[in-house]
Amino acid sequence: MVHLSKYAGNRIRLAALTLEECDPKRCTAQKLIRFGLATAVSRPERLPRGAVVLHPEGDHVLSREDRPAAEAHGLAVVDSSWRRGPVPKISRRPTRALPYLLAANPVNYGKPFLLSSVEAFAAALSILGHPGESEEILAKFAWGAQFLVLNREPLREYAAAATRPEVLAVQDEFI
Repeated sequence: MVHLSKYAGNRIRLAALTLEECDPKRCTAQKLIRFGLATAVSRPERLPRGAVVLHPEGDHVLSREDRPAAEAHGLAVVDSSWRRGPVPKISRRPTRALPYLLAANPVNYGKPFLLSSVEAFAAALSILGHPGESEEILAKFAWGAQFLVLNREPLREYAAAATRPEVLAVQDEFI
């Protein structure tokens, strides 16, 4: 078996805008940061220039059209608690919402759209054609593989869709 870290140059860089709102013991972004799989960013203006920012109210739905930008500049997630109100807007960055997926994390298991940061990263990596990286980051969580089991079919279909309208058409099949 080939370990992905040997190909670090081909990896999509991950950054988490940490707003210190979630329980540190359950914070999936903090765990990824501790393992060196993501970088912490304290303010929106420090996000990597050109990175694709995963945001629940994104400008568009994420699709394979975002792959060149993500591969060149990285993926970022806004790590905030949905219980504390709306996720802050990120200006001057391409923001993307994820299509319909079910959470596997223990707090929101089975709920649509309420993904943890690692689930958002994993979904985006799968959709963008990096399923090995998706599996690698999910492997750090006891429930991580369950996310891929719950969402196997939609993730496969979203990854096969070439454009945003195609992703939205696929999403309509799962809602």
